[in-house]
Amino acid sequence: MTRHLRILAALLTLSLISAGPADDGRWYAGDYSFSDELGGFRILSVTGSGTKADPIEVSEELNSASPVTLVIRAAKPIQHHGFPEGAFHLRVVTVNKSGLAWIEFEFELQEILGKPSDFYDGLSFDQTNPNPDLISSNRFARFENHFEKFDRLRFASGHVDPLDRPAFGFFITDVTPVTEFYLVQDPRVPFS
Repeated sequence: MTRHLRILAALLTLSLISAGPADDGRWYAGDYSFSDELGGFRILSVTGSGTKADPIEVSEELNSASPVTLVIRAAKPIQHHGFPEGAFHLRVVTVNKSGLAWIEFEFELQEILGKPSDFYDGLSFDQTNPNPDLISSNRFARFENHFEKFDRLRFASGHVDPLDRPAFGFFITDVTPVTEFYLVQDPRVPFS
């Protein structure tokens, strides 16, 4: 009996160890890796395969109301008709540890860090076939999709209190896949 408990404890320990980032500091799910290496927030977990039924879910905590950038990389070589496919369903669950209420939340795609994505780079929130059913939030009643001159998705008509956990879902497509791109996350606070 004691031997079985030790084996069970060892297996549980191994499962907890593998739930964190890989040795390179990246979190892997589906055909991609995700990193908080640019700072300002912390990834807590990443799961899922990227399908509609099993979206990649990035659970994170933001310690301020300043914009932060999630680094997304192809985990497999990009090949014509190979992997990654250049499209995946993403769900972002964010713990608001900023100490401030958020009244909007905006996401922006960038193929080059610091430069908003445009029509010509092929990266978008499903610009080629926009489907509002693929965009969701548990804290905001509406969203606005801006495709040009940048790719932004803004959630509004709601709020997120400190320590609350808003969830956002959307579909990212890249018709000309690259090995690395960025998702800027910008919580908006009230101002006077």
